[in-house]
Amino acid sequence: LPELRLVQSLLDTKGVYILDCWSDVFIWIGRKSPRLVRAAALKLGQELCSMLHRPKHACVTRNLEGAECQVFKSKFKNWDDVLKVDYTRAAETVQQNDNLQGKVKKDAEQKDQMKADLTALFLPRQPAMPLTEAEQLMEEWNEDLDGMEGFVLEGKKFTRLPEEEFGHFYTQDCYVFLCRYWVPVEYEDEDEEKEKKGGEAGRGGGGGGKGDEDEEDKQPEEDFQCVVYFWQGRQASNMGWLTFTFSLQKKFESLFPGKLKVVRMTQQQENLKFLSHFKRKFIIHKGKRKQNTDSVQPSLYHIRTNGSALCTRTIQIGTDSSNLNSEFCFILKVPFESTDNQGIVYTWVGRAADPDEAKLAEDIMNSMFDDTYSKQVINEGEEPENFFWVGIGSQKEYDEDAEYMKYARLFRCSNEKGYFSVSEKCSDFCQDDLADDDIMLLDNGKEVYMWVGTQTSQVEIKLSLKACQVYIQHMRAKDSEYPRKLRLVRKGNEPHCFTRCFHAWGPFKTPPS
Repeated sequence: LPELRLVQSLLDTKGVYILDCWSDVFIWIGRKSPRLVRAAALKLGQELCSMLHRPKHACVTRNLEGAECQVFKSKFKNWDDVLKVDYTRAAETVQQNDNLQGKVKKDAEQKDQMKADLTALFLPRQPAMPLTEAEQLMEEWNEDLDGMEGFVLEGKKFTRLPEEEFGHFYTQDCYVFLCRYWVPVEYEDEDEEKEKKGGEAGRGGGGGGKGDEDEEDKQPEEDFQCVVYFWQGRQASNMGWLTFTFSLQKKFESLFPGKLKVVRMTQQQENLKFLSHFKRKFIIHKGKRKQNTDSVQPSLYHIRTNGSALCTRTIQIGTDSSNLNSEFCFILKVPFESTDNQGIVYTWVGRAADPDEAKLAEDIMNSMFDDTYSKQVINEGEEPENFFWVGIGSQKEYDEDAEYMKYARLFRCSNEKGYFSVSEKCSDFCQDDLADDDIMLLDNGKEVYMWVGTQTSQVEIKLSLKACQVYIQHMRAKDSEYPRKLRLVRKGNEPHCFTRCFHAWGPFKTPPS
């Protein structure tokens, strides 16, 4: 403690603090503190209060950041919200003081001119990564990979994942992948080595053979680094992360001291290097891994690439023909109630789909399903009536283009930095990037949607509306052929033109009760 006194600066907004004053136990809760920590602190405060002999009036008081009681504030040095007033001066003398009047005026002007950072709105859209560049990156990262082990949470412990299941993920499960990478060794320059050899030869004279042997021995050994990737499905609880932290992570840290790095990821927000290890065959199924309740029901998978071939995912979506799109490829599984033939699987290729993606879709189908299924690649317009349309439900209207993929941009408007700022999400954005306490701007090339979360402040709404107008004016000046229209969207009421910009749109995650 500075000068053995409590000061306000000790309190961090991301933390929770307990202050024991014998007759009072205060719990101070920072606004950005985790929910689990808050709950633990409240329980600990009650236990702490009952542990010691205290006065009958002793109680536990909860103080939220920004709404602290005066008794709590009095425990801290110079924490005083009371305005200092000099009662010895008359009002006339205060008004006559030009310096003070000027200062008040300047402060008022500064308050009116709120700081705002809108730079992201004027930056060009991130271009898509060429396929050759993505493949080169994929190759380089996989060359560095020495080995990969997978684990999946079953019950309350992680069990080893069979290699044939690598690349298959389930929305209600948590996975851990331990990857061992070679770290390139830095060798000295050849010129420096020659100079050293020449100097040693001049000083030492003979014994060259022994020197060569020593040099071979002194060559640095190849080093390695271990990265643990933790993957959590959209519908999985945070218990998986807690289980990993207190069990598997401890084990890995003891096995690889000083060489371990942990990367936590959630569904569709994966690390690019991690994605590269699956070579574009990254498949996300609904439900749990060992749950075959819906095995009799048809299932539909959407293959989509967001901004780079590295970000290619095959995700199970609702089995409905309205989800089809002529610019993408889909995989439809129609199961049979038969022992010798489990069903038929179609790879549906849209008429405007990329040929490389069509080939990839066929490869994914062959890797997903064994020979117990009949497999067939069909082009749009050549669907067999008996199984395809019956399996998918019925024939409905669907989108015939995906022009929005060329223009889609997602911006986040927030004042969490203490001032209003706009930042752009990467081109590989997903539904979970929509922050409930912020405003999001989505540009699909025709409309700019202002998405409002349920916990957004009125100040953010007003400032974001201005930012929207600025962006639309900027785009109109830059690209007059495609003037954008402003649309307001509230969370839970998103139209199809909004949701189709997100891969595998579904119900929003509900926070654990």
